[in-house]
Amino acid sequence: METSELLEIIARDEDSKHQFKANVTNETSLAQEMVAFSNTLGGLLIIGASNDGTLSGLTREDMGRLNNLISNAASQQIKPPINPITENILLEGNLVMIVHVLKGFSKPYMDKNGVIWVKSGADKRKATSREEIQRMYQSAGLLHGDEIPVPAMTVSDIDENIFSAFYQKQYEERLDEQDLSLKKIIENLNLSREGVLNIAGALLFGKNVEHRLPAFIVKCVTYPNNDIDEDEYIDSQDISGTLKNVFNDTLGFILRNVKRVQKGQGVNSLGELAIPKIVFEELVANALIHRDYFISAPVRIFIFSDRIEIISPGHLPNNLTIANIKNGNSNIRNPILASFATKLLPYRGLGSGIRRALEAYNKIEFVEDRDGDTFKAIIKVNREKTKE
Repeated sequence: METSELLEIIARDEDSKHQFKANVTNETSLAQEMVAFSNTLGGLLIIGASNDGTLSGLTREDMGRLNNLISNAASQQIKPPINPITENILLEGNLVMIVHVLKGFSKPYMDKNGVIWVKSGADKRKATSREEIQRMYQSAGLLHGDEIPVPAMTVSDIDENIFSAFYQKQYEERLDEQDLSLKKIIENLNLSREGVLNIAGALLFGKNVEHRLPAFIVKCVTYPNNDIDEDEYIDSQDISGTLKNVFNDTLGFILRNVKRVQKGQGVNSLGELAIPKIVFEELVANALIHRDYFISAPVRIFIFSDRIEIISPGHLPNNLTIANIKNGNSNIRNPILASFATKLLPYRGLGSGIRRALEAYNKIEFVEDRDGDTFKAIIKVNREKTKE
């Protein structure tokens, strides 16, 4: 790191990615700081700089002692162990050590007592909520939201007509001719465990899903202008049911509310969609399949006069970025739902949905809000003569 860059960091004060220590002697406290960085965004621990920005200065002997302290803390007091990188810099005549702690791939990291620490602003705190800890396991690929059991739903809550039709179409065999019980078949398909449906099983084939999983719906509203108006709207609908029905009904809501263009057709014609249908198919499927099911919130769809917004709970998983997904990269957050969606929806599961939507219509903006834990697709409406 350049000395000028380090001076700028120190001048800006501490934040979620930069922590200052005049010196470090406590191995346990050091481990907690590194755990918090690993569980959050990673960061720099700068030793030899005080909180007020002054340089305390370290000796050459301090450097050797600190390297041993850091190594011991990283390997013996953190589970799983991490590999921080140290860098010694001479800054304005003072020795300063920078400890680079990478964002972890094996979350959650814990201290020797099993406590999970995360960054909260410039400070650290214990992670205590179940949802927060579950999302850490999710980011490490150890737990998926669609695998979570739904205690109130058992195999008896499967809609056998829907499941039977799916089974016969998929396997070319009748369900009632199988030697295995329905309970065992559902379990073999990773839709339940010990007779209790998981979120995937409930959303794919469950009855009255909206009563047991009321947050996992789609809320749609069409507004007359360009902003949310609590007093005036054109159309609204709360959509629930099985995944396939939710997809079809959501698509239906959008298609009856988006603008159409005449394109030379007669005045009595419906006109053509101003935005190709495939755009909505891809983005709605993406929202339903890849949303974060650890977050109890609906998918929201707002249709304005100048844009359509599709808002999914949960930011992009792991190290995915908007640039990545535009290039076809993917990270399957809900593998059970994704595997069934290829059989039930116009969904290929190859990470190419975003690219197909952009190829069909390039006026789409994607916004990731990590603080608000949402991902938004904004489809801009062309400014040309249209027919509602």
